[in-house]
Amino acid sequence: MTVADYDRCVRQYSDNLYRFALKSLQQEEPAKDIVQESFLRLWENREVVIEGKEKSYLFTIAYRLIVDYVRLERRYGGNETLLNSRCASAGSEYNNLRETIDRYLEELPAQQKSLILLRDYEGYSYQEIAELTHLSESQVKVYIFRARVALKKRIGDLSNILG
Repeated sequence: MTVADYDRCVRQYSDNLYRFALKSLQQEEPAKDIVQESFLRLWENREVVIEGKEKSYLFTIAYRLIVDYVRLERRYGGNETLLNSRCASAGSEYNNLRETIDRYLEELPAQQKSLILLRDYEGYSYQEIAELTHLSESQVKVYIFRARVALKKRIGDLSNILG
C-alpha cells in the first residue's frame, strides 16, 4: 500500500467508520479515537493487508476496538455503563421516534447492536458482516434476527410510540 492508496482509504472510509463508531458508542471522543486507531493499524499493517480489502480490515479493527472499549467501560466504569449513557451530537436534532429507537438499540448486547448497525445502518451484506466480525454467516443472521425480535418486543406497535 502506497501513501496515495492510504490517503484514498482515509478519504473514502473515514466518514463511514466514524458513523459506525459513533452510533455504537454514542460518544464523540472515543469514536474519533477508534477511527484514528483503526487507520493507524491499517498503516502499520499495510504490507499484509490485501489490496481491495482495506474497508473490511478497517471495519474489523474498529469493531474489535469498540467491543474492547465497551468491555473496559463495563468493568471499570463504575455504576454507569457505557450503553446506558447518552451523548447527543452537538447541533443534532432527533425526533421522538428516533430517540426511542436509539434508546432501545442501546439496550441490546454490544455484539447484537454492532451487527444491527452494520446491517441496517451501514448496509453491509450478511457475508460482509461475517468477514468483518469473523463470525459465520449463519451466526450473523441469528444474532441479527434475535436483535430485531428484541427490538420488536420493546417497541411493540409503532402506534404506541407515534401516538
